[in-house]
Parts: sequence; structure tokens; C-alpha cells
Amino acid sequence: MTTAEIKTNLKQDALVITLVGVAHGISHFFHMILAPLFPWLKEAFALSYAELGLLMSVFFIVSGIGQALAGFVVDKLGARAVLFFGIGCLAVSALVLSYAQNYAMLLAGSMIAGLGNSVFHPSDFTILNKRVSTARLGYAFSIHGISGNLGWAAAPVFLVTLAGLFDWRTALFAAAFLPLIVLALLLMYRDVLQPEDVPHPALAAHAQSVQASGGTLDFMRLPAVWMCFGFFFMIAMALGGIQSFSSAGLRDLYGMSLAWATSAYTAYMLASAAGMLWGGYLASKTTHHDRTITIAFSVAGALSLLLATGWVNAFIAVILMGAIGFGSGVAGPSRDLLIRAAAPKNATGRVYGVVYSGLDTGLAFAPLLFGAVMDAHHPSWVFVCVGVFQVLAIMTAVNVGSNTRARALAA
Repeated sequence: MTTAEIKTNLKQDALVITLVGVAHGISHFFHMILAPLFPWLKEAFALSYAELGLLMSVFFIVSGIGQALAGFVVDKLGARAVLFFGIGCLAVSALVLSYAQNYAMLLAGSMIAGLGNSVFHPSDFTILNKRVSTARLGYAFSIHGISGNLGWAAAPVFLVTLAGLFDWRTALFAAAFLPLIVLALLLMYRDVLQPEDVPHPALAAHAQSVQASGGTLDFMRLPAVWMCFGFFFMIAMALGGIQSFSSAGLRDLYGMSLAWATSAYTAYMLASAAGMLWGGYLASKTTHHDRTITIAFSVAGALSLLLATGWVNAFIAVILMGAIGFGSGVAGPSRDLLIRAAAPKNATGRVYGVVYSGLDTGLAFAPLLFGAVMDAHHPSWVFVCVGVFQVLAIMTAVNVGSNTRARALAA
């Protein structure tokens, strides 16, 4: 390959990674389209924590079901068109939520947002796997994860600021324009996002080690696929507790103000993004991704249990939230490469759709569990549960890694 070809390839990879990252960021922003506004919604509609949690659960139930199906649609119709559809749904959902007059309309808006969110992982990872050079995939997955965390971190700042300056309806109405801006950007560069296969020498070896079956659903017979699903379910339960009720838990446990508790959540997300940068570097240097995940989640789980004790002061609690986020972030790129190793050739969209539906399933159940914990006035249990689920995730990751290596040796 000539120097000019290398530069062209690098430029294309960077552009694809950036565009997909921006799209992923807006999808994660909409994960948090309601949670930061819970104090306003609770008062406006006289809702309990359990009812607020149900709004989050509905979002992720629809997203989980839709994500498993979206993987098949992506493999059939193409990732780009499905991605554009999902971004459009996010804009519509924010408009519906901003005009909500009752709890039913809040549920409807949350469902539309969940439908839009369902397409991103199968679409994003199909585009990245087919349009980015193999040598840069570890970094691509790292940037993909970082952009998602930045979306999570930006949502509370954007929504709480506008709700404080104006009201919660204005905050949601303004949020509707964000996916429209992203959609316009992607349409401008739509040719770059057409997921035609890029010739990678490593893909040939990968195809030999991961045999593709003839049937559309044959990939579901692979144990590693379902272990990946279980892994995502566990980390999603932990993440769901952080997203939905860590701010409320910190306020009750440490007597923090709303602004200080929101800062703790933002620290978690920003530190998680930083962790993904380091995790991307580690993922590019090893094939034993389960080991990285084990170390990262062991540290994060232990710190979560420390946070649950209430022994530290509020400032240290914010620091601990950041440290927990960093540990979780380090595991992100290794997690995505672990799934790629388990995916049969030509089933990328389907595998990512099914596996990542485990993420949505966990995020659907988590608000119900943690909402009930908060209604029972046990804020420390929020962080105990977060730590326990992170430790359980280690077990599934180790099993996935062992299964994948055994299959590669047998090939």
C-alpha cells in the first residue's frame, strides 16, 4: 500500500468513526431524556419513584425488543437507512414529551424514543466493522463508547440548565433539535456511511475461526452469544442504577444538593469516557479482553460498595463516582471486541442486535428495582446493587473469553 493510500484510508477511517460517534452520542443523550427532569416531572404529575422508573423501563423494553429485530433489518436493508430512521424517531419523541399533558403521553414519548434508540448498536457496529480498517477497530470502539458517555454526561447539563432557566417543557422542546442537526450532518456524508465491505486480511482468518452457518438464526445456537447477552444484562443493571437513581441516592445518603448530586453523575460519565480512552489502548494490545474486564469491574465494584457505606464525605463521594466510572469505562472497548470475536461472518447486525438487547433488558429492569429501593428509603442499597451486578458481570465475561478461545483452537 502506498503512502497516499494509507493517508486516504486513515482519513476515511477517521471520518467514519467521527460520524458514527456523533450518532451514538445523540442516542445516549436520549437515554437520559427524562431522568434528569425527574424532580420537575415528579412535581408536575405527582408521580412516585416507581412511576418515574417505569418511564425509563418502557424506553428500554421497546428498545430491547426493537434492537433484537433491528439487527435483522440492518442485515437485510442496510445499516445506513435504519440509522437515519432511528435518529428521526428521537426528534419526534422529544416533541411528544415536551407537549405531554398526562402520564400516558409521557409513556408514549418514552416508547417512541426507545424505538429510535433500538437501531443504533446494530447499525453503528455494522458500519464500523465494514468501513474501518481492522487495525483501528479497537480505537473505533473506544471512540464509539466515549461518544456515548459524553452523550450521557451532556444530557443532565443541557436539560437541567434549560429546565432551571425556563421549564422542563422548554428543555425537551430544545432537545428535539439536536437529533435533527445530527441527521443533517450524516446526510451530508451519507456516501461514507454506506457499509460496503472493506478488504481486511485479518477478516479472512476471522471468518475461518468463526464459522458461519447457513440459516438466518443459526448464530443463536452459539453459547458465546448468550453469554454476551448475560454479560450485557449485568452491566446494564449496574448502569441503570447509576443513571436513574444515583443522584437521588447520593442526596439521601450524603445530604447533597441536586446540583452537587448531578455533578457526581457527570463525573461518573466523564471519567468513564476517559477510561474508554485507556481501555481502547489496552484492547489494541491484547486478545485476552476478559482479563481487562475482570480487573476493571473488580475495582469499580469494590468502590461502589465503599460508596454505599456512607463513611466518606460528600466531596470524596463525588471522587468515588468518578473512579467507578473510570473503571467501567476501561472495560468498554474490550467488551465490544469480545462480542466481535463471537460473531459469525455476515451476521454482525444480528449478533450485535441480540447481544445489545441484553443491555436494554437490563436497563429496563433496573429502574423498577432501584425505584422500589428508593421508595423503601434504602439509598445505600442502590450502590450495593451496582457493585454486586458489576462483580456478576465478571463471571460472564470470563466464560465468553474462555469459550471463544476454545472455539478458535478447535477451528
